[in-house]
Amino acid sequence: MKRIFLFLATNIAVMLVMSIVLSLLGVNRFLTSAGLNLPMLMVFSLVVGFTGSIFSLLISKQMAKWSTGAKVITAPANSTELWLVDTVGKLAQRAGIGMPEVAVYQGDANAFATGAFKNSALVAVSTGLLESMTKEEVEAVLGHEIAHIANGDMVTMTLIQGVVNTFVVFLSRIIGYAVDRALSRGNNDGPGIGYMATVLVSQIVLGIGASLIVAWFSRHREFRADAGSAKLLGSALPMQKALARLGGVEPATLPESMAALGINDKPGWSAMFSSHPPIEQRIAALRNPQVTAL
Repeated sequence: MKRIFLFLATNIAVMLVMSIVLSLLGVNRFLTSAGLNLPMLMVFSLVVGFTGSIFSLLISKQMAKWSTGAKVITAPANSTELWLVDTVGKLAQRAGIGMPEVAVYQGDANAFATGAFKNSALVAVSTGLLESMTKEEVEAVLGHEIAHIANGDMVTMTLIQGVVNTFVVFLSRIIGYAVDRALSRGNNDGPGIGYMATVLVSQIVLGIGASLIVAWFSRHREFRADAGSAKLLGSALPMQKALARLGGVEPATLPESMAALGINDKPGWSAMFSSHPPIEQRIAALRNPQVTAL
C-alpha cells in the first residue's frame, strides 16, 4: 500500500509542481473572461503531462543505480560477473541491440532493465536472484530484461504515462472551470477558490484512474517480455522454471520508477494497481501463447 501511495503521490506531485511553475510564468492564459481557450489549454496540458515522464526516462539509469545501490561491472571480478556480462552480451546481440551496462545490487530476488535508449540501457540483477536460481533460470530472467529493452518498453511506458497525464491535466481544468462557473453563477470575475480546489481534487482522482491504465498496459507488456525471453533462448522452458522459482520466493520491492520493468513485483492491495500479472498466468501464457497474445 505504501509503495502504491508513493507512486501516485510522486506522479501527481510532478504534475502539480509543473502546473504551479507554468502558472507563475504566465503560461496558463487559457482561462479567460470569455471562457476556456481550449487550444491553449491542450498545449499547457501536453507540457505538464509529458515533462515529468520524459525527464524521469532520461535520468532513469542514474536514478536506478542510486536508488538500488547497483554497481556496474566494468571489469569482472569473478567468474559469476564474467558469466553475467558474457550472457547479457550474447542475448543483446541476438536481440539486435547495443550492449547494455550490467550491474549487480544487494537484495532479494529481482532484476530490472531501464534506460532511455535501446543501445545504452542498463540491466541489473540482485544478489538474491543469483543465489536462488540456476544459471539457466538467471539466463531466462536476463532474456526477459533484454526483451524489455528490445521492445522499447521504457519509451512506450513513458509515452503512455505522458498521454494519460495530459488528459488528467486537461480534464481536471475542464471540471474545475465548470464547477467554478456553477458556484459563481456565471460571474466573470476570473477563477475563484472553487476552480482551484476542484482542479486539485480532480487531478488527484483522475491521476489514480490514469495509474490504473498504465498498470493494465504494464501487465500485458510482461507477457511479451516473457515470450521474448523464450525466443532468445530458443525454448520457453527456462522462463517457466524461472517464474516458478520466483513464485516460491518473496520478490524484492523495487523503486516504483523501475518496478514495471522488473522481473516480478509484490502484488498490491488490488490487482488493478499491480505492474505484473500473477506468476501462474505468465507460466500459462508461455505454455499456450495464444491465450494472452497482446
